[in-house]
Amino acid sequence: MSSYSPAETAEKSGFSIDTLRYYEKIGLLSGIARNASGRRVFSDDDLQWLGMLRCLRGTGMPIAEMLRYSELARGGTETVQERLELLQEHDRRVEEQIATLRIQQEQVKMKIGFYRDVAGCDIAPAGASA
Repeated sequence: MSSYSPAETAEKSGFSIDTLRYYEKIGLLSGIARNASGRRVFSDDDLQWLGMLRCLRGTGMPIAEMLRYSELARGGTETVQERLELLQEHDRRVEEQIATLRIQQEQVKMKIGFYRDVAGCDIAPAGASA
């Protein structure tokens, strides 16, 4: 199993060192090993957990809910049903956000079309083949 310094972990996880410290302080990261000189040493498992936290944070899960999920995850198999329900509720909110973004994107596309017409442009939309 590999071990990583805080700087390496920050680079690999996309979280700043300050965020890693904060997450450890509030309990989102637990059981972080220390080397002989007392510096934190992160494992592959820690990086995998940070990847899950990155996903949850990136999809808008509040820190308080992430803490609840972390607490449940440490609870072992007895908490699987609660974790499932928590993630299903979060997924429902993500679906709502995606639907809202689609509506807003359509408004943006309509405005792009308007400006193309006004400018008399024959520019193909982004991602379209010429």
